[in-house]
Amino acid sequence: MAIYENPSAEKLKEILQRPSYNFSKIEKVVEPILEKVKRGGDKALRKLALEYDHVELDDLWVSESEFATADSHVPDTLKEAIQMAYSNIKKFHEAQHQSKLVMEVMPGVVCSRRSVPIQKVGLYVPGGSAPLFSTVLMLAVPAILAGCQEVIISSPTNRLGEINPVVLYTANLVGVKRVLKLGGAQAIAAMGYGTQTVPKVDKIFGPGNQYVTVAKQMLAKQDVAIDMPAGPSEVLVAVDKHSNAAYAASDLLAQAEHGPDSQVVLVSTSKKKTAEINEEVVKQLDKLSRKKIAEKALELSAMIIVEDKKQMLQIINDYGPEHLIISTDKPEKLAEKVVNAGSVFVGEFTPESAGDYASGTNHTLPTNGWAKSFSGVSLDSFVKKITYQRITEEGLMLLGPTVERMAEAEMLDAHKNAVTVRLNKLREDGISGKSGKKSPEDGESLLFSKG
Repeated sequence: MAIYENPSAEKLKEILQRPSYNFSKIEKVVEPILEKVKRGGDKALRKLALEYDHVELDDLWVSESEFATADSHVPDTLKEAIQMAYSNIKKFHEAQHQSKLVMEVMPGVVCSRRSVPIQKVGLYVPGGSAPLFSTVLMLAVPAILAGCQEVIISSPTNRLGEINPVVLYTANLVGVKRVLKLGGAQAIAAMGYGTQTVPKVDKIFGPGNQYVTVAKQMLAKQDVAIDMPAGPSEVLVAVDKHSNAAYAASDLLAQAEHGPDSQVVLVSTSKKKTAEINEEVVKQLDKLSRKKIAEKALELSAMIIVEDKKQMLQIINDYGPEHLIISTDKPEKLAEKVVNAGSVFVGEFTPESAGDYASGTNHTLPTNGWAKSFSGVSLDSFVKKITYQRITEEGLMLLGPTVERMAEAEMLDAHKNAVTVRLNKLREDGISGKSGKKSPEDGESLLFSKG
């Protein structure tokens, strides 16, 4: 990996430049695919599967017998591993449930907020060079826990029209029974537009290649939501003289093997340790089955040597990495000051791989600097927050004049009048706003009850 010692601010910006794509070129490929699916529905999906995946699909959906067959093809040891990961992810996401908020902000004026599940969600699970069954856990578990009414998965098949059995086993384990045999932009189009047999979803989740990413972004301009903007996967590893070189190198390579456009960055306060880690990268790289992919990713990556942890923290927060591994002395101290990162791995015995699979946190995270403004996927990603307000007669007598004055100042006469007509009637009825009645009658609505 290229090593830079105390680079200038201008040079640092150049070093940390993310890989870029010609999105207009990709859009020209994706747009006709979206249009074909929008117009042709299931028939178009079958044609596109044949054209791009070279597979003839008799049925777009996985059958019950295919689920059963998949189960028998997954080794028991792998099932046990998946079940442990499932347990941890479920526990952590279940704890993210937020209770209803009810507050009387002033006498007779009660506001409340509750979480409501998004009704229909589509989860894209990549299945190209490496079928990411872990993504099933990361997306389907919070979707089920949130109470989404309809949850569907879409994942590409092999040339025989079969989805990887581990993907199907994991889907069945978490409770998703509807799995589409589709990959690429056409899968996103199917879920975004809906067809004769595929329901139109309200929100699409999941990672994918550049065509999947662009398809999601294009559909997000229309009438379907997406989880977050996405780019190539990335990691920043922070080390000092106390760090274990072999551990740090393994973390860099774990990210590099994701894809040739992945970006891995090392930020170090020790020149000697940086050299040791670089040697370890070379040593460990040679043993990887995805060596060529990792090598290409390393070409886009860098090791940066800085004077102290203050500079290290500045780089971390300016870069906003998807994954941040803090492998320094007293890592918690540095972690507390991080404000821009998708997920943080604290301490030498917390590899990114743990979060990718089984620690309990979610691995669907903002990339390309979006960690500065986006969170990773969580239970919150699958719910909406709806607010309510309930005002009694006395409450309106107290609050109404304030609303009237504000509406009048903004020259919105109808807004003012909507209050005025009510206040005039209440005054005619002799309501003063001083009766002490503060909230709606008991039993009127559970929305305004804290129980």
